[in-house]
Amino acid sequence: VGDDRRSVRLTPTAIQSLSELERTWLQEVAFNRLHQDYDLGCQITIPKDGQKRKKSLRRKLDSLAKEKNKDKECIPQAFGMALSQVIANDRTHRQRQDGLRQDPPHREEHKDPSDLVSSILQFATKRSTNKELSSSNSSLSSTSETANESTSPNTPEAAPRARRRGGMSVDSITDLDDNQSRLLEALQLSLPAEAPSKKEKHRDKRLSLNPIYRQVPRLVDSCCQHLEKYGLQTVGIFRVGSSKKRVRQLREEFDRGVDIQLDEEHSVHDVAALLKEFLRDMPDPLLTKELYTAFINTMLLDCEEQRSATQLLVYLLPACNSDTLHRLLQFLSTVANHAHDSQDKDGQEVTGNKMTSLNLATIFGPNLLHKQKSSDKEFSVQSSARAEESTAVIAVLQRMIVTFHSLFMVPPDLQNEVLMSLLETDPDVVDYLLRRKASHARGKGPAQGQRGSSMSQNSTPW
Repeated sequence: VGDDRRSVRLTPTAIQSLSELERTWLQEVAFNRLHQDYDLGCQITIPKDGQKRKKSLRRKLDSLAKEKNKDKECIPQAFGMALSQVIANDRTHRQRQDGLRQDPPHREEHKDPSDLVSSILQFATKRSTNKELSSSNSSLSSTSETANESTSPNTPEAAPRARRRGGMSVDSITDLDDNQSRLLEALQLSLPAEAPSKKEKHRDKRLSLNPIYRQVPRLVDSCCQHLEKYGLQTVGIFRVGSSKKRVRQLREEFDRGVDIQLDEEHSVHDVAALLKEFLRDMPDPLLTKELYTAFINTMLLDCEEQRSATQLLVYLLPACNSDTLHRLLQFLSTVANHAHDSQDKDGQEVTGNKMTSLNLATIFGPNLLHKQKSSDKEFSVQSSARAEESTAVIAVLQRMIVTFHSLFMVPPDLQNEVLMSLLETDPDVVDYLLRRKASHARGKGPAQGQRGSSMSQNSTPW
């Protein structure tokens, strides 16, 4: 700051590690970059999360819980509904399974941050006096830490704010004092905020300054874990037929919210079919119908531009779509790595599953990327054009599987653009984010904070 200005050197960062606020601004930065640098020959819009809700997430979860108490009949919890709604149902399921016990301090740290409500409130109350706090990885500390009135258990906003992993932190823009530049270092996970209104998309005070808790449906994660454990050596996985009766039973159990533990007794082919059905029955495909043409048209670009344009389009996805796509591609990449025959440590031949990235893209592509059909009659004409689009869909997903490890990494120049955009309106927010990045960098290795007086593409002054 001033004459003694320091800078933080930015490095490629996984999109899941960015705060909710950064991810929201990244959508806008990626949107502008696509229009400036690429000619995809179509209109590009930032997709919505698929669930148009006026209620807060908390009120919606409460209403769902009341409905289940009143009506014991099965209300679908997983299939054929918006992805954000499935994740909300899963969170309700976890709360019910945990029994809403009041002893979260004794729980393991890796559990859902929604389990920590009461302990965080108590901790926030105790730490409300002005104290000097420092991070274990950094000498940075808070010089004037005063409890925000909203952290009082009696206020309506207390519960959503408290539903974070950890204790005291600056969790949203409203928690920042205009005159406060020293902010508490903390790296926490946050539950996603309610969708912001159109007029206040970027200045929404509810957007968290912490990473969003991973939003992957329980069914998708359970199926992927099961197949990674039991199905990687299964020849023709996703191609061999399954038992329709058993798959239907599994589907009904997930839809009833049953706590299903997939193990070796469950057929690999049944679980594979269940995963395909879930993705097929989503009302809006995982890659969204808004971005269908844009993804297809990336195939018209040269190889390097294809990669970067596809990455920017992935940044446009809602967080729940992005996180679910990340988990799915991680799994498909693992399956493809076991496609060919190999030898184990003892020299014994291990049969490959024969499911290359091309084969997997051929199976999953039409379920993940398709446009809304206006009518069967309209969709039956121009079959040659449809065939070309189908080939492009497969090529797009195959490229995603092959480039999975770099696809979700945000390069330094885009991070810098996001921070510079925020700097114009919320300098204290940028101050907090940079301090956290510096603290995290020091925790991972040699200090990366540098002194300097100028800004480079990969470093942001602070």
